[in-house]
Amino acid sequence: MSHSETFEFKTEARQILELMVHSVYSNKEIFLRELISNSSDALDKRRYESISQPELAAPSEPEIRIILDPEAKTLTLSDNGIGMSREEVHQFIGTIARSGAREFLKALQEKKEGDGSPDLIGQFGVGFYSAFMVADRVELITRRAGTDEATRWESSGQGEYILGDATLEEAGTTVILHLKEADQEDALQDYTNAWEIRRIVKKYSDFVSYPIRLTDLKAAEEDEAKDDEESDDTDAADEPLNSMKAIWLRNRDEVTDEEYNEFYKHLTRDWNDPLLRVQAKIEGTLEYRILLYIPERMPYDLLYAQQALQHGLHLYIKRIFIMDNCQDLLPPYFRFVRGVVDSEDLPLNISRELLQENRLVQRMNKGIVAKLLQELQHLQEKEPEKYQQFWQHYGAILKEGLAMDADNQAALLDLSLFHTTRSGDEPCSLKDYVGRMQEGQKVIYYLSGESLDSLKASPHLEAFRAKDIEVLLLSDGADEFWTHHADKYQDFEFKSIGRGALNLDEEKKEDEEDSDTENKEDKYKGLFSVFAEILTDQVKEVRPSSRLVDSVACLVVDEADLSPQLEKMMKMMGQQMPPTKRILEINPDHAVTAALLKHFEADPSREAMGLFAETLYGLALLAEGSDVDNPAALSKNIGALLAKALGM
Repeated sequence: MSHSETFEFKTEARQILELMVHSVYSNKEIFLRELISNSSDALDKRRYESISQPELAAPSEPEIRIILDPEAKTLTLSDNGIGMSREEVHQFIGTIARSGAREFLKALQEKKEGDGSPDLIGQFGVGFYSAFMVADRVELITRRAGTDEATRWESSGQGEYILGDATLEEAGTTVILHLKEADQEDALQDYTNAWEIRRIVKKYSDFVSYPIRLTDLKAAEEDEAKDDEESDDTDAADEPLNSMKAIWLRNRDEVTDEEYNEFYKHLTRDWNDPLLRVQAKIEGTLEYRILLYIPERMPYDLLYAQQALQHGLHLYIKRIFIMDNCQDLLPPYFRFVRGVVDSEDLPLNISRELLQENRLVQRMNKGIVAKLLQELQHLQEKEPEKYQQFWQHYGAILKEGLAMDADNQAALLDLSLFHTTRSGDEPCSLKDYVGRMQEGQKVIYYLSGESLDSLKASPHLEAFRAKDIEVLLLSDGADEFWTHHADKYQDFEFKSIGRGALNLDEEKKEDEEDSDTENKEDKYKGLFSVFAEILTDQVKEVRPSSRLVDSVACLVVDEADLSPQLEKMMKMMGQQMPPTKRILEINPDHAVTAALLKHFEADPSREAMGLFAETLYGLALLAEGSDVDNPAALSKNIGALLAKALGM
């Protein structure tokens, strides 16, 4: 029994529809490219599923058909692809890309006022709804391959949609646009004009690998009236508007940059040109072609590895589409790369499960990674400004490879850029750092933390600034991991200035160093011992510091312990870690320390020194930008100390 239901769009979906209906975009012709891309995807999926289920194969040639009806003012686009079930229509069409809707609106709000660039439409999975830029009403009729039931979806973009039963002779999808009136001022063309449609298809979708055919009902009626069986327009209905030749198979000199960029946009639904294109034909014992792109800007979900891995490389075998989102062709730290890989050697019936075990795929993975690293190195050397742009978007992700890919660690270190105490606004390479090292410097110093601003203000840097020694400032989440895996760069080891003991007086003789350190330890031994007792729940040790110049105290991680940042990240990943006590270092040359010693000598009791110890610990936390355990208690302590200092 036939039945229809009416549903309301969610809040975010209604807002997006409002934007589409009252479009902020001047380039409204992009709607056709979005619909063609959807049809191309559906044909790919049917072709792939029919490899393992031959009964799903289309009985007729796969194609995309555009039908123009100027009299009815409709544009119809149909395909014989995989189609959708009623539930799939409700899930994927009715809810507007689910999680993408909110991010779309947020990103749109961040755009400058009046910026009408359409890059966000495809990027957030709302491309189907670009149809409402040119149509007052949209109908969709679809039937899933392998089923007899068809579904009809209809909406005028006013906050609700109708879902009902339908009939469709063959599996696939048909979209009918009831077009708005042409309006030059609003950049609305007559999209029932065959010449206009040919132009748009040639511009955006020439490389789609299925024939895109045009039927102009008005021209067909005129031909029928003339009874002209050899009319050019009638023949044109069966003539593809697109070349269909896979762009990665064509010679580079036959393809313009604009065509390469349009293919990228078709593949990714990103309306910006890519930042970098990587193309290669690998021959030998293993033969495959790659056409890869790095987006100009980072997709909104890229920092979430599991979500981002739903995107990735499209795998073809002998020009036949096998699957998208092929995760086995690239490591996670290259998850921002988009493109296609076409293999001559893999079996056509390979499954996702078998891909993981296939040695040819593993070799292809290594070859693709090597090519990407080579191209990035070339970009770094030849176009440093463009490479800085790349690093700004993807550096934090690429550095994940330092911890997970030992084979390419050296190449990744060469590509890595870091903010330092000397680099200014733009990060620099390790090669630059090493070139500026002081004579006799044996290690590369770094300091890690949660933000660049807090690192720049850290008291740990004081002795290094005093001696003009450059320090890497590491504020990315990946830094906490790779610094435990990369031991050295060239012949220089990495050393954290916030971890373990530190002595920069390397120009002194060893016996002088030992004597100086022992004198300070002996001088303050009693005071620091009482401080350690008072703060036994917070710190594991109190000792004199050689890294402080202006500040009175700082906190240091012991050599074998987790840093606070890594401990916090582990907890966020659901791994409950016992709290790590750190070492409280006190500047023995500071006036406050000297005054504390006098107080201690007058009254060494824990009661007399408790106020000072707890206040120093709180100040050390504040200096590094950490949360204070009890802000109210610290404020009270500081007030008491001020009262004493003022003789109140």
